[in-house]
Amino acid sequence: MKEKNDILFGFHSVYEALKARKRKFYKILISKKRSPGRIEKIEALARERKIQIEYSDPELLDRMTNDSKHQGLVARTSFYPVQKAAEVMTMISESESPCFILIIENIEDPHNLGALIRTALCAGVDYILIPKDRSAGPSSTISRSSAGAMEHADIYTITNTASILRSLKKSGVWISGLDADGEISLFDADLTGNITLVIGGEHKGIRPVVKKECDFLLSIPNKGNINSLNASVAGGIAMYEAFRQRT
Repeated sequence: MKEKNDILFGFHSVYEALKARKRKFYKILISKKRSPGRIEKIEALARERKIQIEYSDPELLDRMTNDSKHQGLVARTSFYPVQKAAEVMTMISESESPCFILIIENIEDPHNLGALIRTALCAGVDYILIPKDRSAGPSSTISRSSAGAMEHADIYTITNTASILRSLKKSGVWISGLDADGEISLFDADLTGNITLVIGGEHKGIRPVVKKECDFLLSIPNKGNINSLNASVAGGIAMYEAFRQRT
């Protein structure tokens, strides 16, 4: 039977989720052996929001988080709210500003996904799209790996990546894919205007059926014996080059 609530743990995940107000909080559990200091911020926000606080033995928190590093703090919350990609199409058609869309294709490592989401928020990405299947999705692990940044993001799920790319192109959005064998250097590409950046998975990159829908493929110049970068590092470089051009 599927759990009706999610478990957030660690200071940054819980604190940022409280600030973002995207989740409903049912209860916050704090270790009786907590260290004084920043957890007091959690307590203050919880009391302000009238969220139940319970002081628990650390062993209970260990069991709730499968012995993860919970930092003496666990929260029972609603699941992270995701939206459908179709809503992005509506917002694009109504907006007068050029859009910057990130599609995270086939990323399996939650730490890579968390890092990409955090960077996207910092680099001015308007919409973050993630496939519903074949990819890591928003979870407490990703919230923690993004240092809580995921809690502030608007994330949309895709059921068919190739189909959404075709719809975006019909709406006047250029589709760029990040690929080690891309024919255009990232630093020579025009990333202004309506643009989508597709970042592929750690092992196989962008799937062929998705790559076929890209208007152009971008590569990151490098010097040395290694011809590829970690997915979150490569994505971060590409997003910040777009940010540089767009600002």
